[in-house]
Amino acid sequence: MPRGDLFPEIGPYETGYLPLTGGHVMYWEQVGNPRGAPALFLHGGPGAGAGAVHRRFFDPGFWRTVIFDQRGAGRSRPLGSLVQNTTAELVHDIETLRRHLGIDRWLLFGGSWGSTLALAYAQAYPARVSACVLRGVFLGRREEVNWFLSGMAQIFPDAHASFAGFLPEAERSDLLGAYLARLTHPDPAVHLPAARAWSIYEGSCSTLLPSPETVASFSQDRTALGLARIEAYYFANGLFLPPEGLLGRMGRIAHIPGEIVQGRYDMICPARSAFELAAAWPGARLTLIPDAGHSALEPGIRRALVSAVERLRSAR
Repeated sequence: MPRGDLFPEIGPYETGYLPLTGGHVMYWEQVGNPRGAPALFLHGGPGAGAGAVHRRFFDPGFWRTVIFDQRGAGRSRPLGSLVQNTTAELVHDIETLRRHLGIDRWLLFGGSWGSTLALAYAQAYPARVSACVLRGVFLGRREEVNWFLSGMAQIFPDAHASFAGFLPEAERSDLLGAYLARLTHPDPAVHLPAARAWSIYEGSCSTLLPSPETVASFSQDRTALGLARIEAYYFANGLFLPPEGLLGRMGRIAHIPGEIVQGRYDMICPARSAFELAAAWPGARLTLIPDAGHSALEPGIRRALVSAVERLRSAR
């Protein structure tokens, strides 16, 4: 296989469920070389969950790759639960998983919300992180949330019109509040249509060129519910990040090697955040992909991500 594209499909060599606080149970799996260099994949959202394709960013002969679904997401249980679901608890969950698997240090690989969570964990446990590969940087700031809720209408007015138009006209002045009320309603007849509308909006804006396959994957009920409910909840709570934000704590990880891959035309997480992160991180290298949007699976981004992971083989 030519170096630089995704590795072949592969199944896990071990899977498990790990009890957490708040009644949550985490799904996790290990892929690749059991004696290899440890790497952790952090999915986006929050609430999106991980998939089989995410195993393919790592050379299975070299890496011991750990993949898990965050609280309320994917195969973790219960789906969409907001009980004790905060960034601090997700960070603690990662550390619980590390100890459970007997790993000393690992490479963190995360995109979008996964980049946020990777930074939060690295800043909390810098001694446990060998390196970071981040894509589609999201720093969880108010202006980034506002961009998602309203700013993207400048580029995707049609998708945003459908997103806002799902709500009664009287509720459109507070899109986040109106969606959150529906997404947390106990009746599936109320929360599922809202989840689909939210998730389809995000999927429609995630690629440089229209991708019906991407939109279809976002619109599946299980994916949509975890993503939309947890994402809206986190947005409404400032992503549960410290007042100084992630950039205010970069001194804790300045020495850690980092690779940042960013699509020039990323409309979900615009490139400005990646540039600001790179400027605050002496150990990081920024690769800007000129013909890509947000999705990790766009050709230029996936090649750059695989190459970034390969460059960090020695960071152990």
